[in-house]
Amino acid sequence: MMTYFMVLAVLILLRTCHTTYSQQESILFPVKHLNISKDLALQRLLVEWDVDKSAHDAELAMSFEIQVRRTDETTTVWTEFHNVTLDKSGKPLHWVWDSDLPLECMSHSVRIRSRTEASKIWSQWSRWETVLALDTSNNSEPQIFPNEKIVEEGSDITLCCIGRKGQIIKEFFVVPAVHVFNHTNGQVRLITVKNVAHQEMPHISVYCQDSCNEEQCYDHAVFFVGKPPDTPNDFSCQTQDMRVVTCTWSQGGDTYLYGRHSTKYTLSEEFSKKRVPCTVSCSEQCSCSWDIGQQRIYNITVTAENPLGKKTATDVFDVTYRIYPAAPFQLWEEYTDAEITLYWKHQIKGIELFCQTELLLPNGKVELHNISDTYLHYGTITLGGLQPYTEYRTRVRCGSAKHFWRWSEWSEVQTIRTKEATPTGKLDIWREITPVLGGRNVTLFWKQPPSFRANGRSISYEVTWEKVEDGSKPERLSFSSVYNSTRISIDNHSYRISIMAKNSVNYSLPAVLIIPKATGTKELKEEEVNGTDDGIFISWDPRHMYDSYIIDWCNFPMLQPCDLQWKRFGPNASSALINSAAFVPGVRYNFHIYGSVANTASLLEKKTGYLRELPPLLDPVVDKVELTFNAVTLSWDSYPTNESQSGFVRGYHVYVSPVHEYCSLKGSKKHILPDDSVLCKYTIENPEEKRYTVKHLLSNTKYKLVVKAYTGGGETPIVDFIYIDTPFNSSMLYLLVLLVIVPALVAAICHWKLKWVKECCCPVIPSPSKSKVLSFKELKISSEKVLKISDCIPDMLAVDNKAEAQKLHPWTKPSSTPTEDKLNLTPIKFWRQ
Repeated sequence: MMTYFMVLAVLILLRTCHTTYSQQESILFPVKHLNISKDLALQRLLVEWDVDKSAHDAELAMSFEIQVRRTDETTTVWTEFHNVTLDKSGKPLHWVWDSDLPLECMSHSVRIRSRTEASKIWSQWSRWETVLALDTSNNSEPQIFPNEKIVEEGSDITLCCIGRKGQIIKEFFVVPAVHVFNHTNGQVRLITVKNVAHQEMPHISVYCQDSCNEEQCYDHAVFFVGKPPDTPNDFSCQTQDMRVVTCTWSQGGDTYLYGRHSTKYTLSEEFSKKRVPCTVSCSEQCSCSWDIGQQRIYNITVTAENPLGKKTATDVFDVTYRIYPAAPFQLWEEYTDAEITLYWKHQIKGIELFCQTELLLPNGKVELHNISDTYLHYGTITLGGLQPYTEYRTRVRCGSAKHFWRWSEWSEVQTIRTKEATPTGKLDIWREITPVLGGRNVTLFWKQPPSFRANGRSISYEVTWEKVEDGSKPERLSFSSVYNSTRISIDNHSYRISIMAKNSVNYSLPAVLIIPKATGTKELKEEEVNGTDDGIFISWDPRHMYDSYIIDWCNFPMLQPCDLQWKRFGPNASSALINSAAFVPGVRYNFHIYGSVANTASLLEKKTGYLRELPPLLDPVVDKVELTFNAVTLSWDSYPTNESQSGFVRGYHVYVSPVHEYCSLKGSKKHILPDDSVLCKYTIENPEEKRYTVKHLLSNTKYKLVVKAYTGGGETPIVDFIYIDTPFNSSMLYLLVLLVIVPALVAAICHWKLKWVKECCCPVIPSPSKSKVLSFKELKISSEKVLKISDCIPDMLAVDNKAEAQKLHPWTKPSSTPTEDKLNLTPIKFWRQ
């Protein structure tokens, strides 16, 4: 039964709610008492209205559609839906709209309609309510709006000019000229400037003129471009003496607004709801101070404000936790050779302080020493472990020990020099021995190594030397601090030399050097070494018997004195990189390596080298030239290869070329000059070979030659040549005479006496068949005519077949005439003498 009644109650409740909802959905609540006003300073429309909900007393959720339009525009410029819950109080509703156009320029109208959130039906629109602008007034001259002449950087600004009633705006423009959007309705002209930048235009000048040329037809305005203030940075408050609180902050960036438009700062206290009674001062930082009174906890807000906006920063603090002591003052000290006791005073009293002392060491490092102070008005600290006669700089700062907030400023710097003490360590000493007649000159050098400390204001040096063998009375010399070398003369015995430094307190430990007896020394050969960008690398063969090694050299080897330097190395060292600020390329440096045992040094090796080799300073001068028709021999015997050179002379190059053509001599290499001319190049790799013969030259030809020395740094460019002319080849002349002239002469003579020569050398042999003597009655054998001996009388007759022939007398006649078939013919030769 109980369940039945509960279900029935629920059904009745649902029916009631449905009925109420239906009633709300059908009820309209029209807008009434619509009222519009404007805030010209903020360029804002203020809208107020009521709703007629007399038929409904409960709270009601409603929506309002609000529309805004301007006088010269038929379309709506703004539409917004405003949701609100109406209560039983019946208070008017409010809505605010910010205009992008100065409200003085055009009249604005507003209308509203409403509906409940449960309904989909809107009420009727209210009537348009209008707030009038100056475009409806009777102006005596054109006017430019807005009145506020400050423009925020990066924003868009719309400017308007309202002309006199019934007049048309003829010109409306800005300077400097920028990209703008124009709009006009005749009497009112608008200009919109987009994204205003201060860098491009710190200010904007605006000019307006309507349709006349009189003075009252013009208006002019200047708008300044700026920025709203930044939020105050590093805002904090503290006290130095529990009597005055000081707040500080940084201003931030430039707003580009000055004078009455510059940023103003105000401080307020939130707990007391009062403005803080202090005067703000700003330079690098802003600050404001006021008396504490009885209040201990504060909530301070600083407000930075200018015409473009305002920013705030807040600091909540307890002044007992914000103690920032004043810097310690009136410092004084007490000191010995190893300690400094420092004293100072405080301005604040009754508060325990924690102090820190800064000690600046001579090497530039800083030591910090902390000490818990007392409630007394002064503090003290002792700084130990210091060096004698050394200048130190110290200062102090303090903070609250119980509630540390921050350090005070540093006190003034105190400069303190500790007292003198005995010099510590030994001098580093060395020697240079020069043999002379009857003994030796010893030049002694000394310097203060890093391990040595003079520990005094004024230092001097004492040099002592004595013979080792007979224990004779030592000799002494003293020198002031400006000296670092001296020369003594000793005989050929062994000597013990010691040098000590002395200040006003005592002597240092002696540095000892043993000069052994003079003996003949073996001359050591110098070994070449190479330099690097960092120095000259030296290496040596270590010997186990020495406890240290010394290398010495001259910084300026071409000068006297040469500034002798030396460097010591341990027993395990076998190489070193020697560097000096005096080392320069092109200078040869000589190094001597010594082994030392029991303060006695022995020369082990010699090295020589350059930091960097350079080309030779001078070219070889050819002092002798020997010429033949096909060779030339050059000599340059006077050319030096010693330490005066800017590098080790490695050899020579000989360059040769005919004057008017390229060179291509046998056995040479081609060398091309910058002007593309070609030379023949010969290389001599022995620097002591200062003679060279260039072969395979052409006779009767002009040649240019040059000899260049080269080092590890190369050679100098070719500039000057020597010129030679090879002589004519006489053997060729002889050959020419033999082969050409003699044969030609013979041919000419032969041609001139051709007949005589021909008769002598090539006589004409007569033909028997053509001889007149053959006019006799002929006798033929076969087809040949045959002369019978009896027909002529020859001068001489010779028979070829001597065995059978016999000599006949010319007048002898044969006994008979043979017949043809019996005739015995023998070939004969005959001639006249």
